[in-house]
Amino acid sequence: MFESFYKKQLERLFESADISIQGSRPWDIKIHNPLVYQRTITEGSLGFGETYMESWWDCHDLDELFFRLINSKADTKTAKQSMLIAKLIGKTYNLQRPSRAFRIGETHYNTGNDLFEAMLDKRWIYSCGYWNETNSLDKAQEQKLRLVFNKLQLQPGMTVLDIGCGWGGAARFAAEEYNVSVTAITVSSEQAKIAREHCAGLPVTIELKDYRDVQGSFDRIYSIGMFEHVGHKNYHNYFEMANRCLKPDGLTLLHTVGSNIPCVNGDRWSCKYIFPNSMLPSASQITKNYERHFMLEDWHVFTHDYSLTLKAWHENFEREWPALQSRYGEKFHRMWRYYLLSFSGAFRARSIQLWQILLSKNGLRGRVSIPR
Repeated sequence: MFESFYKKQLERLFESADISIQGSRPWDIKIHNPLVYQRTITEGSLGFGETYMESWWDCHDLDELFFRLINSKADTKTAKQSMLIAKLIGKTYNLQRPSRAFRIGETHYNTGNDLFEAMLDKRWIYSCGYWNETNSLDKAQEQKLRLVFNKLQLQPGMTVLDIGCGWGGAARFAAEEYNVSVTAITVSSEQAKIAREHCAGLPVTIELKDYRDVQGSFDRIYSIGMFEHVGHKNYHNYFEMANRCLKPDGLTLLHTVGSNIPCVNGDRWSCKYIFPNSMLPSASQITKNYERHFMLEDWHVFTHDYSLTLKAWHENFEREWPALQSRYGEKFHRMWRYYLLSFSGAFRARSIQLWQILLSKNGLRGRVSIPR
């Protein structure tokens, strides 16, 4: 009886997104275990994701499935009680406090350098590419880096702070192409190790450090794909640090995924399995925290490019999976595929955004043309 009840509820939700259970179209789902119905209705995204990881259901085109679910708002109609509990936790606790700062590095970014090397471009850039008249992931990432550094107006001899440097690709590019000195920080020990190798012989210093502990004075500061881990209770700390460390005529650029509405917690499945304690900032959360410190110079949106980036990562991941499977196993395979393609669908549906925000400490003078 209960199975039938939950099945009808799920069918009703899927119907609004033109998704059929046991259908034959690429975005329809094939359910192998009827417990999927109850888990999805009562647990929302967590139950839906975990049952996919357990091979309880399949879908040929996960990207399209999630685009349809999110575009129709069907994803917001399940597990309201569990979402309220998560919201209460997010409002009450500082999940990104200093004592927990290194957890994201240990859990996600230390997953395995072989995995990221196989999936990413040649520079190991783990953020949205800029797909301007190119079909190449390597070229899209190079264009993104040039976009960032040209917006920052890098000049030879400048000192630059890279907050959340990944495996050092951006810092190396800045040092080689723009002749600047870079201090780069990360909370991942594996990233720091590889970044030091990638930047050897260049004026680049890699430090294993939380952003709140940064000292010094810099001409330019940028953060690419790190702000999603800061958390709403700490946005003011981030901008206070950037203001303290930036010279009076300095510029800072924030490259981040964003939310259409203010959030105090992240998606339950992705927080548990992919990005622990992460959450996406809204535009209002960003502006109200930088306004005391900075002046807005530019807000650039290129959201669809992240869907293209994720699809490229997924293609690389699946192509290289035979060399990875002995270490990671099939459950991880399904988890990682679900992560990449569900996020791709979300960007396509524009439920989450990609922003580059350029800020100045005291305002740019004269007529300024911001690169695109």
